[in-house]
Amino acid sequence: QVQLVESGGGLVHTGGSLRLSCAASGSIFRINVMGWYRQVPGKQRDFIASITSGGTTNYADSVKGRFTISRDNAKNTVYLEMSNLEPEDTAVYYCKGWGPYTSYWGQGTQVTVSS
Repeated sequence: QVQLVESGGGLVHTGGSLRLSCAASGSIFRINVMGWYRQVPGKQRDFIASITSGGTTNYADSVKGRFTISRDNAKNTVYLEMSNLEPEDTAVYYCKGWGPYTSYWGQGTQVTVSS
């Protein structure tokens, strides 16, 4: 099993910044890609960004230029730096780790952007 624990969510004003962290533990050899998704009540969970073990990144168009994903392989941690936040970014943010055979989710962390 793989455990993913997110931290760093909170309340921020429009235009502000936050950094989310996701620490992985357990059988981390099972995963080689880590990423972030977000979900608002009543809607599907949407992809935000991902990063491979080799450092290749991918972003949703809605966050390109504002969000940056990175990882520290020594700490088994992935980060999401979010800047120029907008009320539309308000959601529960989930960390996901996946490999060729399985995937794992964190418990989520709330991000609220006030106008």
